[in-house]
Parts: sequence; C-alpha cells; structure tokens
Amino acid sequence: MAEYKFDYNEAFSRNIGWVTAEEQQILRNTKVAIGGLGGVGGDHAIVCARLGISRFNISDLDTYDVPNFNRQAGASMLTLGLPKAEVMEQTLRNINPEAQIRNFNSGISEANIEEFLDGVSVYIDSLDIFALEIRRKVFQRCYEKGIPCITAAPMGMGTAMLVFMPGEMTFEEYFCMQDTPADASEAQKQQIFSDNIMRFVIGVSPSVQQRHYLVERSSVNFFKKKVPSTCMGISLAAGVLCTNVLKIILKRGEVICAPRGLHFDAYRNKLIKTWRPFGNNNPLQKYMFWRLKKILQMN
Repeated sequence: MAEYKFDYNEAFSRNIGWVTAEEQQILRNTKVAIGGLGGVGGDHAIVCARLGISRFNISDLDTYDVPNFNRQAGASMLTLGLPKAEVMEQTLRNINPEAQIRNFNSGISEANIEEFLDGVSVYIDSLDIFALEIRRKVFQRCYEKGIPCITAAPMGMGTAMLVFMPGEMTFEEYFCMQDTPADASEAQKQQIFSDNIMRFVIGVSPSVQQRHYLVERSSVNFFKKKVPSTCMGISLAAGVLCTNVLKIILKRGEVICAPRGLHFDAYRNKLIKTWRPFGNNNPLQKYMFWRLKKILQMN
C-alpha cells in the first residue's frame, strides 16, 4: 500500500481561485470556536476544516444515538454511544493532521467561556436549540470581546442565518428574551422557556417559511424539547454559514448582520432578506410570535 504524506498547500490547492494563496494562509492561521457538534455543528466544523482553517476550539457534551442518523455528520453504526466531540475532533484531524484543536468535551460553561473564546476570530453558534441560557452568555461575552458571532439554523428544508458583529445590534437587543423570575412556579418556568424558544425561532427565521410545509404539527413540542430536522437543512446551513465565516475572516464581501438576516428555503424556492428593526419587539415579529403560538397550540 502506498504511503501518503499530508501537505497543507496541496490538500487545499483547489480552494485557490476562489481565494488567493495569501488568503489561504490567513485561513490556515485563523482560530474559530464552534459551540455544539451535533446537527449543524458537525457540518460547520467539517466545512471549516476543508476551507483550510486549522485552529479550532470545539465543544459538545453529548454522545451519538440512532435518532441522530438522519442529519448528523458523525453519526453512524460505528460511532453509536461515542462522544460527539471525540468523533468530530478525529474527523478534523483526518482532514488536516496539522490542525490545532482544543476540545471542550464537557461543554461550555460560565467557568470556561474565557478559555473557549481565547484567541478566537469568529464564534460559530451551533448549540442545541434548547440551550438558551448558555447561548445568551456566550453571545454576550463575544460582544464584549469584539468577536463576530454567526448562527445558521436548519429550518425545514432550508436555512436562516443571522450574524452579530461588534458594535452592531446585540443578541439580547434582537431576540428580547424573557428572564425567569426567581419566584416563578414550575408551570411559569416551562411557559417562559417555551416562549423563549419561539422567540429564538422567529428571530432567526422571521418569515418562518418552513411553517408552510410542516405536515405533522405534533412533531414540534417545545415543552418536550422535540423538533423535526432534515439533512438538507443542515447542509444548506453549513454552506451559507461557512461562506460568511470566510468573508468575515478575509474581510471581503458583504456580511448581512442583525437586525438583517437571510433565509433560503429550497422547498419553496425562495430567498428572503429580512429586516426587523427592534428585533422581536418589531410589530411584525410580535404578530409572528402570536401566529406561531396559535399554530402549535392546535397540535
């Protein structure tokens, strides 16, 4: 069997043309942080590695299970029960053996946010949709440190992207999440949590294109932390997000940032650029919040 040696310049030579040789070296020396390596996170990590990005802080605390098979890059019969962070770290090293990877395999917490974001040029948000509290903390710390943040969610058979840039609208200003009072009852906590998930969904996806072809409404249950997903949405999200990661790193090309967003729905053949001044306090968003709530209550 022939022996092969890894050569960075050869491995990523087909990127040249879309980027210059000098830009490829910028990508090589850039560090990104990826929070969550499941659905979109696994694809985001792989696409970043194939772009030639060679420095990563990655995090996930989950293991692979059979329900991950429909969409997650690392999920297979060979990886059942294995930690996602471990599998994806090895996947990145198999693409680029020279990659420098710091694995936060116990998840992101207030105790390690500073380490997780140390030296990072872009934060890629791919935390579980229900991990709202730590997501809010990471976005806030990124804003304070001047780190661009980008999220592209799989929405049905499409993707919706939001970017938060230093000095622009913040995550909190845009999403207008409701804090849970200390004396709230369990029922109140559940309702606030469910409402905040809806705020996140309509914030990322203001036009909620995917609602038009949701054929089983019972598949969406925020109380039970249950939402459907497709591999097409995941792949589209990775393409859109990583293109904008490239533009941010190389400082070229327009980057649409909050309160503006982008939603491409392959099922409906629609590309929509959204603009929601005041974020979820925008009257259109308040109506969509009410409308989505009514739809889901009809389950």
